[in-house]
Amino acid sequence: MSANSFGSLDKLQVGDKSYDIYRLDAVEGSARLPYSLKVLLENLLRTEDGANVTAEHIRALGQWDPKAQPNKEIQFTPARVIMQDFTGVPCVVDLATMREAVRDLGGDASRINPLAPAEMVIDHSVIVDYFGSPDAFERNVQREYERNRERYQFLRWGQTAFDEFKVVPPGTGIVHQVNIEHLARVVFDRDGVAYPDTCVGTDSHTTMENGIGVLGWGVGGIEAEAAMLGQPISMLIPRVVGFKLSGELPAGTTATDLVLTVTEMLREHGVVGKFVEFYGEGVHALPLANRATIGNMSPEFGSTCAIFPIDDETLSYLRLTGRSEEQIALVEAYAKAQGLWLDPSVEPEFSEYLELDLATVVPSLAGPKRPQDRISLAEAKTTWRRDVQNYVGSVLGTLDEASNESFPASDSPAVTRQSNGDKPRQVDPDGSNRPHKRVPVTLEDGTEFELDHGHVAVAAITSCTNTSNPYVMIGAALLAKNAVEKGLTRKPWVKTSLAPGSQVVTDYLERAGLTPYLDKIGFNLVGYGCTTCIGNTGPLQPEISKAVNDNDLAVTAVLSGNRNFEGRISPDVKMNYLASPPLVIAYALAGTMDVDILNDPIADGADGPVYLRDIWPAPEDVAAIVESSIGQEMFAASYADVFKGDERWTGLDIPTGDLFEWDPSSTYVRKAPYFDGMSAEPEPVTDIHGARVLAKLGDSVTTDHISPAGAIKVGTPAAQYLQDNGVAVKDFNSYGSRRGNHEVMIRGTFANIRLRNQLLDDVEGGFTRDFTQEGAPQSFIYDAAQNYAAQGTPLVVIAGKEYGSGSSRDWAAKGTALLGVRAVIAESYERIHRSNLIGLGVLPLQFKDGESAESLGLTGTETFDITGVTAMNEGGVPDEVTVRADGKEFSATVRIDTPGEADYYRNGGILQYVLRNLIRK
Repeated sequence: MSANSFGSLDKLQVGDKSYDIYRLDAVEGSARLPYSLKVLLENLLRTEDGANVTAEHIRALGQWDPKAQPNKEIQFTPARVIMQDFTGVPCVVDLATMREAVRDLGGDASRINPLAPAEMVIDHSVIVDYFGSPDAFERNVQREYERNRERYQFLRWGQTAFDEFKVVPPGTGIVHQVNIEHLARVVFDRDGVAYPDTCVGTDSHTTMENGIGVLGWGVGGIEAEAAMLGQPISMLIPRVVGFKLSGELPAGTTATDLVLTVTEMLREHGVVGKFVEFYGEGVHALPLANRATIGNMSPEFGSTCAIFPIDDETLSYLRLTGRSEEQIALVEAYAKAQGLWLDPSVEPEFSEYLELDLATVVPSLAGPKRPQDRISLAEAKTTWRRDVQNYVGSVLGTLDEASNESFPASDSPAVTRQSNGDKPRQVDPDGSNRPHKRVPVTLEDGTEFELDHGHVAVAAITSCTNTSNPYVMIGAALLAKNAVEKGLTRKPWVKTSLAPGSQVVTDYLERAGLTPYLDKIGFNLVGYGCTTCIGNTGPLQPEISKAVNDNDLAVTAVLSGNRNFEGRISPDVKMNYLASPPLVIAYALAGTMDVDILNDPIADGADGPVYLRDIWPAPEDVAAIVESSIGQEMFAASYADVFKGDERWTGLDIPTGDLFEWDPSSTYVRKAPYFDGMSAEPEPVTDIHGARVLAKLGDSVTTDHISPAGAIKVGTPAAQYLQDNGVAVKDFNSYGSRRGNHEVMIRGTFANIRLRNQLLDDVEGGFTRDFTQEGAPQSFIYDAAQNYAAQGTPLVVIAGKEYGSGSSRDWAAKGTALLGVRAVIAESYERIHRSNLIGLGVLPLQFKDGESAESLGLTGTETFDITGVTAMNEGGVPDEVTVRADGKEFSATVRIDTPGEADYYRNGGILQYVLRNLIRK
């Protein structure tokens, strides 16, 4: 129960039912707050405990200064957690392991359950191996189960074993689309208390829910686990950017064009770490689907969230998607009672302001490598001709993060690194001297053609970003119909795919009679999941792949997703463009980026040249079909038994009971070691003596550098482990798919090929000096850590500024802890990674202002003693500790910043803290 210091607890009557609510108007200053901060304020009022959440925190939020830089930390307790399968599996592994630890300590294992509702949608594992045929979907799902059976058995057990944990099985939809269509509550009703639905997720595009007024964002696995277990997430009261919308979108433009324009504007403005909130008369002109599209792209412009307040459009969407009338009435009454209802005539106070007249939006693409690089469609040909000069003749490295998962936007070198040929060549202003390299190709079926730079090798309608939007999906299908009637089809070198975000999409396409036209031009259903957008494009046809790689062709991909980083979409494709679903089809018909798609014929039809204007659907036709083909009953039918799954899912052989039966031969799912030897009461905190430096790092070391990601390379410790356990190289899969196996993940920690450990000269990669060996030779970081562990030697990491910036990845902290690192000493930290280190029992220390490893003469070869830590056993947290390193002595600031973090550290980590508390109850 809340301490209720402000007397905010009240009643709200909705129909025949009464709810407890915490009224925002009890806090002075609340009325002027933006919508997003009002949601946070309610969260603090309801969770006030006098320790982690105090009256001072509530008052600080009520008195928010929009112009101030964030400096006040608060504790946010999300109402629920949503996960996708890649990033969610470790969370379930940890819960399963906690049950065994409770049993070993004499407790009731069945008491370990998520304390907040947790839902997982399995959507990141389907790969487009098969396309362009009626059986593509069935065959892809079959391969998905063959590849992932071990993981799916584990998750299906979790679905049956844990309360408050639900799993949406494979082949159902994309996590964010399923979230807004079914899982999101908008306003919660739990134990008689009504409060705003807030949700964090283990995928950066969790922000899609912002489109329906749900505050939330993507987090790392540790924050997600903490939220599942009822623990708050530390955050600074943010700056809020107000984005005013006016006018209406002109005919011929789509939600994709709008969101690419918004992305360009916000990236240019600078919103990393800020909230973005939309307001103004133009919001009323935006269908809910368009709002969700904008919310989805929040990571691409770098904001924490991109939210729309609740209004009549929200209620209409909830009704359409099958929410109960009782729930809809609660949402409306609660939003109006709490000042959360959108009033377009009111301008809240914001930290910064932007404005967009929707009437100025033009058809657009983004590329060839970043979502914010918007290109007017009218300039697409000229821009491609200019940009291709940067890719021809270069060796394009695959990015480390090009793995099967979504990562939050980052300005880290791993994300923004450019191809080796990025220095522009001298070209004519119109790009008229574009390079050609025409390569003859003959497919297995005898089809012959020439492949050239700029040819579209991949055209994919993919990802929750746009497949949740019926206007662009119906628009694409109508364009396909018009194209078929003109005698057009895809070019034979284009790999086409349709991967909708939910089964409702295929239902309304069927009802409208449009599916046959999509099939006719090769856009057959390939799966319900994240496919091309996260790199699950699957292989190109072998003859095409060979021609591309043998001749270094700069072929292209056009996709309706949200990420187009180099190396992400396909290892064969250098240039990637984001586009609306209708444009994806248009480029598949044209077969090349080297076309003025607004003015040149895109192909020859049965009666001569066909122009885009000949097949582009009229907005009124799209609207009419959306109105007539989509009904509430579709959503009701699709989600009636959404957690059950098909016969493949229900037929999985799983253990029964509260404890999971770990398979000792599994290389995908292993029992986590966090609770090995744990006692019912925490041992006293100790100082650190005789520590060695595992890595000495510079500035801006990101979680991309620390956490394992991407392919598992032969010759590395992770590869050796898999081979020792009988896994063939072709079955290595990725680090992302093996997140449930700590043995693989710790071998990949600090193993990024771009990491520069200053203990070594001019060496990149996961290496260090091993001081357990004579002469301290170069060694894999994992191998050295094992040697240190065998000698009982604790480890430290030394780093520069902004340590742990970029994506918030759980394994950046988990791997660090499991390698035996007891402390990190850095010049500054990214806030979430610092908190994650504490959550794993690693002590974050900070050099005093103006000091660094260099200024103190630290080489990393020293032996370290850290004293003063034991003061924490007396209940407080020391401001600083003393560090001695081979005669050098300095003070370091202890970066344990909240009482909750102190409790976590005293217990050896957040999971141990929660487990012990549950045992005591």
